[in-house]
Amino acid sequence: MARRSILPLFIPHGGCPNACVFCDQRRISGSPLPVSGRDVTERLEAAEREGLRDLELAFYGGSFTAVPAARQEELLGAAQPLLHRGVLSAIRLSTRPDAIDDTVLARLKRYRVGTVELGAQSMDDEVLAASGRGHSAADTENAARLLKAAGFTLILQMMTGLPSADRARDVETARRLIALAPDGVRIYPTVVVTGTELWERWRAGTYPEHTVADAVAVCADILSLFEAAGIPVIRLGLNPTEELSHGGAAAGAYHPALGELVRSEVLRRRASALLSDVPWGARATLRVSPKTVSAMTGQHRQNLAALRAERSLASLAVKPDGAVPEGEILVDWTP
Repeated sequence: MARRSILPLFIPHGGCPNACVFCDQRRISGSPLPVSGRDVTERLEAAEREGLRDLELAFYGGSFTAVPAARQEELLGAAQPLLHRGVLSAIRLSTRPDAIDDTVLARLKRYRVGTVELGAQSMDDEVLAASGRGHSAADTENAARLLKAAGFTLILQMMTGLPSADRARDVETARRLIALAPDGVRIYPTVVVTGTELWERWRAGTYPEHTVADAVAVCADILSLFEAAGIPVIRLGLNPTEELSHGGAAAGAYHPALGELVRSEVLRRRASALLSDVPWGARATLRVSPKTVSAMTGQHRQNLAALRAERSLASLAVKPDGAVPEGEILVDWTP
């Protein structure tokens, strides 16, 4: 996928027909109010004055195609002059799987939307029901097929640790999303946001917290599956905001460097498998891409400590090597 500068605009809860138990888009996005057509125009004209070009306008925070058609056209219509002038080169939006049909897709085509992100969240109907999603896994499969057939770039969003979910169900969701051949995915481990129904369940003890450690373990499984399928993971974990960092995130898998933790765990597992052929007590070196050194080492050097202990190694070091492809590991050792 082409990399562009994204200009995000939030429509918190816009078009959402029900309240998912985990959701408070105003806290998650940090945006208290939905945007109007005038807001779109003002933001884009400000970007034009700054000399910006090749921007991608992104409508996030709600179910765009479930808002009234007139409002969709107001927001999308406001972007058209800037598309013609070259300030914008693309538009993307997020929506629900059950808010996609041929009429909706024709409207999006007319307004030159290129990318649609579907909030699948889970491909397990029991998990979807327990989370108050109001749609089924079949809705996601149908919407994905329609979007792909119509030529849209398809991004799928999933969550881990939802009510009634477990590690096996989350991994199965990833496998079913891979079968839909998306152009990219976002993975959002569940965060308990203050004031939501999930927060009430957590306080009552009826929802077991999906901790950072839980999320790292299952997301390492999932990330490896998507990478093996050649599907980019474009986001892993909620984007940190002041609201979430200062009380909005009461519990759950909220961490400003969650993606780094997950990638570090993936590398630790790969290194562990490679080191299984190294004799106990040897001196070993892991050669990795310079971009991978930090993740391979782990926070507070915990990967090196764990790997060294596994084989009772005399020493273990990480060495940057520009000839090693990113994500790969080569092992050197001496007795």
